[in-house]
Amino acid sequence: MAAEVLQRLSTFTLTIKQLGRLPHFSNHLSSSQPSPSPTVTVSQVPSLFREPYILSGYRPIRQDWRCYLLSLFQWHNESLNVWTHLLTGPVLLLRWWAKAGALGFTWDVTSLPLCLFLASCLITLCLSVAAHLMQSHSEHAHYFFFFMDYVGVALYQYGCSLGHYFYTSEAAWRESIGFLFLPGAAFFGWLSCAGCCFAKARYRRPYPPQRKICQLIPTGLAYMLDISPIVHSLLTASWTQRPSLFFHAGQIVSFLVSTFFFSCPIPERFFPGRCDFVGHGHQIFHLFLSLCMVFQLEALFLDYARRRDIMVETFGERQLWWVCVIFPTLFVCCLLTALITMRHMTKELQSKQEKDK
Repeated sequence: MAAEVLQRLSTFTLTIKQLGRLPHFSNHLSSSQPSPSPTVTVSQVPSLFREPYILSGYRPIRQDWRCYLLSLFQWHNESLNVWTHLLTGPVLLLRWWAKAGALGFTWDVTSLPLCLFLASCLITLCLSVAAHLMQSHSEHAHYFFFFMDYVGVALYQYGCSLGHYFYTSEAAWRESIGFLFLPGAAFFGWLSCAGCCFAKARYRRPYPPQRKICQLIPTGLAYMLDISPIVHSLLTASWTQRPSLFFHAGQIVSFLVSTFFFSCPIPERFFPGRCDFVGHGHQIFHLFLSLCMVFQLEALFLDYARRRDIMVETFGERQLWWVCVIFPTLFVCCLLTALITMRHMTKELQSKQEKDK
């Protein structure tokens, strides 16, 4: 018996000694992998990557791709831009799960606009995360990832219009706009993508006011059309009988606040260098845009529960299925627009490199 105990103790001791060597092996593996370089100041990156009044926290360009992926866990001036949208996705999915269980969600044609809205949100969030995480690799990567980000913005705009039209709009509003709303929303979504791509490709830092105009005018037109059924309901329906209107009001306020901080470099304009890592305007823009998505999901679920039993009778099953065609069509059109613009930028960057040589 004693001999058996001693044998087991010796085996256990040998195992512990072998495990003790594992940290050295893991250290060797980690040391062989590239790791993100420390952040640098604004003077150490090309002008394309410089943000107004942000003086530090930039990631050096031309690192290995894995360095930018690992910079997800590094503290730099894009960290909060990445994490605000990275965390919004799980929040939306958790709220979807909770609401679907509470309201008796069913997978059928009546839930199609709601599903496409959620898909548009998740696509937008993923493309935004990729843009802010990977754009510092090179000038080519910067343009490519932000062009893809604009594709996501267009899809999100159209996803919102689907939910607003099928779940929130009133009959009086539909009689005034009718069948023009969804094609118009798709067109303005594409125009928003095209305007943003053109502005990004056309203007160089420091950006002139014309760049914001090219971005905000088509995006503003798309938003005014997409939000029109919500505004009509807010002005004509009873808020006490429709609790979703409180969430719709919240999404409008959140979006307008986010637009303000997207357009104006505040508060970093008044505190240059002090908002580099936390508190600059684009981070606040991301935060309120994420809040807008959460408000929208809450509101649309309530509207869906109120209207799902009469949706087929009101809109017809054929019109509900047509959104399956328009959504991917818009995606393809925006993707082609982004890729064509990217092709132009690639030629321009190659020409620039040849001149520098």
